[in-house]
Amino acid sequence: MFPDRTPGTPGTPPVRAPRPPGGDAPEADDFTRPYWQAAAAGLLLVRRCRACARAHHYPREFCPHCWSEEVGWEQASGRATLYTWSVVHRNDLPPFGERVPYTAAVVDLAEGPRMMTEVVDCPEAQLRIGMALRADFRKRTADPAAWAVPVFRPA
Repeated sequence: MFPDRTPGTPGTPPVRAPRPPGGDAPEADDFTRPYWQAAAAGLLLVRRCRACARAHHYPREFCPHCWSEEVGWEQASGRATLYTWSVVHRNDLPPFGERVPYTAAVVDLAEGPRMMTEVVDCPEAQLRIGMALRADFRKRTADPAAWAVPVFRPA
């Protein structure tokens, strides 16, 4: 793709470790590893600012509300309400094409942040803005140490 460039030179895409098969596999790094390890154990984490006390998601090393770097991990309750959704009927990217139709959604976590996710085990006709949801986790394998992605289902 870049025959005149070697990895690590300016203008060359970074070299990344190979990912497991499937486009929804997380890329954990030192910062996000606690989040993905908790998800594998069936726990949802958010970040909470010690300066302004507000929670946020997606995980960042600073507070997006007050810019403080005094933030830490906190276990979320797993409770949420449906803010909006879209039912996806076509997706050509593996492994998503095998899952159509699926419900891509934005939920409001009980702790305050909004989160992009998927609603599972709920027919489209039953979806309602404000409906109560609870976190669950999609695992690729039965291995308890395998990564998991948070999804939500009706409470």
